[in-house]
Amino acid sequence: MSTSIQTVLIYGYGVMGRGVAKTYAEAGFTTLVKSRRAGALADLPAGVTAVERLPETPPDLVIEFVPEDSRVKQAVYAELEAAYPDGPLIASGTSGLDLVELSRKMKRRDRFLGVHYFMPADVAPVVEVMAGLTTSREDVDRVADALRRTGKEPVVLYKPIVGFLVNRLQHAILHEAYYLIEAGVASVEDIDHAARRMLAPRMCLNGLIQQKDISGLKIHADAQESIVPKLFHNAVPNPMLQTMVALGRTGLSAGKGFYDWSGCDAEGVRKQASSQLAKLLEFLKNGIGAPAPRTQPKRLPRS
Repeated sequence: MSTSIQTVLIYGYGVMGRGVAKTYAEAGFTTLVKSRRAGALADLPAGVTAVERLPETPPDLVIEFVPEDSRVKQAVYAELEAAYPDGPLIASGTSGLDLVELSRKMKRRDRFLGVHYFMPADVAPVVEVMAGLTTSREDVDRVADALRRTGKEPVVLYKPIVGFLVNRLQHAILHEAYYLIEAGVASVEDIDHAARRMLAPRMCLNGLIQQKDISGLKIHADAQESIVPKLFHNAVPNPMLQTMVALGRTGLSAGKGFYDWSGCDAEGVRKQASSQLAKLLEFLKNGIGAPAPRTQPKRLPRS
């Protein structure tokens, strides 16, 4: 039987790496960060050790947070496998790259998986854990167990698919939203208002699928017959968005994206968003009270 994960190495120390390292250290894991800037890092969370070279003793789990470039990531995996031939589980922190392609050159693909955190990593409760092409369920469960010990709520996927679960759902909505903006059907502000005031509250309480059960599947099925054929289906990244990025309109940091952020305190905006999210999550957990008797459905067996 495999032992539980005790030692975690974070490979790469940006905003995400720092947040993830903090969660493991606070939960009592031996937590290391590998960074070329190890000697100069002044903001290490308590209990985290920074190293410039891979330690001789292999950790139980390595999570890489290097740039979203397949070749850069594959170089990291080659370095890790050379240092630890029979060593740790290796997880990619990618949000959108193909795990099967990322592991193509690896010798131990069975030791590879994906772990997708959300920003801010130390606050957002959900983390996705996804198997590679040949990763065992046991090893996926070991990582999920480690995440639970840090206070996270893992979403576990035993089959690899590009984008994990959350990003696939998110991009399906965004692709339609961008089309509605381009076509002049709805404004950016209208779409965000509808998301904040209608979609988000319902999903906070009942999720996406359970809400349809509550509303009634007959109405939903009838609506699908009318609406789904008219949705904007194509396999092309939205040209409006791609053009904006090419012109440097990359959002808050650049001062302009879909909104005009000029004059705003970028760091203040991010801190406020993180603080408000933490307050909302706390309210959803403890502020709305326990479900009333006989209001919670049972899970149906998977077919």
